[in-house]
Amino acid sequence: MDIFLPFLLVIFASIFQGSFGVGMKYMAPLKWEAWWLVHVTIAMIAFPMIWALLAVPDLFGVIADAPKNAILLGMLFGFLWGIGGILFGVSIPYIGLSLTYGIVMGLAASVGSLIPLFQMEDASSNPALPYVLAGVLIMLIGVALTAWAGIKRDRLTGSFNASANITKGIMIAVTCGVLSALLNVGFANATPVAKTAEVAGTITRNSSLAAWVVVLLGAYAMNAGYAIFLLFKNKSWSSFRTANATKAYRWSIIAGLCWFAALGIYGQGSALMGEIGPVIGWPILLGLSLIISNIWAYRSGEWEGAKEPFRLLLTGLAVLILASVVLGYSNMV
Repeated sequence: MDIFLPFLLVIFASIFQGSFGVGMKYMAPLKWEAWWLVHVTIAMIAFPMIWALLAVPDLFGVIADAPKNAILLGMLFGFLWGIGGILFGVSIPYIGLSLTYGIVMGLAASVGSLIPLFQMEDASSNPALPYVLAGVLIMLIGVALTAWAGIKRDRLTGSFNASANITKGIMIAVTCGVLSALLNVGFANATPVAKTAEVAGTITRNSSLAAWVVVLLGAYAMNAGYAIFLLFKNKSWSSFRTANATKAYRWSIIAGLCWFAALGIYGQGSALMGEIGPVIGWPILLGLSLIISNIWAYRSGEWEGAKEPFRLLLTGLAVLILASVVLGYSNMV
């Protein structure tokens, strides 16, 4: 199987995945819930729907004809993934951003890969299995090294909260990591929707867009619902009319476009890889996006004055690249 184009698409997707978080630095003067509602509406409804309508003939007919259990499972896993996103923010005050990010990324990459793997028929006899397991293990080592580098940097800068409830924070982060993996599990379980799109005349590369529309409906219900809940709870609807908020709105939209650009392009690469696409494409996407996000962090000066942790970070990033190569090779055996 030709791995070059699918692998290239996943690499391209990781650039968007690792970059969309830059926009979250420009929320002010909007309240978080106002910024987030605009962001998820663009990322999970507007952009996916427009792209799918352009690429999938008779999109709504395809969804109506698709197996109902695939639609329900896709939406359910998308909804559960949304809960994980909320828990991410809850765990940070307890254990810090670096450790939270490390736990969540590691579990999201591994669980999000292994569940679709073992849902496949005759998974244990698949010749790619040893390479996938090795790649995921190497990926976990790379994520652990980058997380440890972040923790050492935080200690040097005094931003590590040693008095926080570490056990509680880790439990929340672990729960978040498992739930965060379910976006890809939902995508894998919504594959029959993509297959229905192919039968209707959609090219293989674009068929995944129909699956994403279904999965992200569930994800949007959770994310938008939580944002609206906070808007009522905090009485912050007036935030939408805040003066000088043009920059915040612009970055909310840009971040939303980047977020789904990552998933849409990843879905194209995954579709071209065949049945095993969600198994190997997902950890590659998350691993490489971690590299991209750290490049942005370095450019913004987050690693200044932390030479030893930065060297450890580079080691972790090299391990992530090795893991991506192993996982890419698994699609060739």
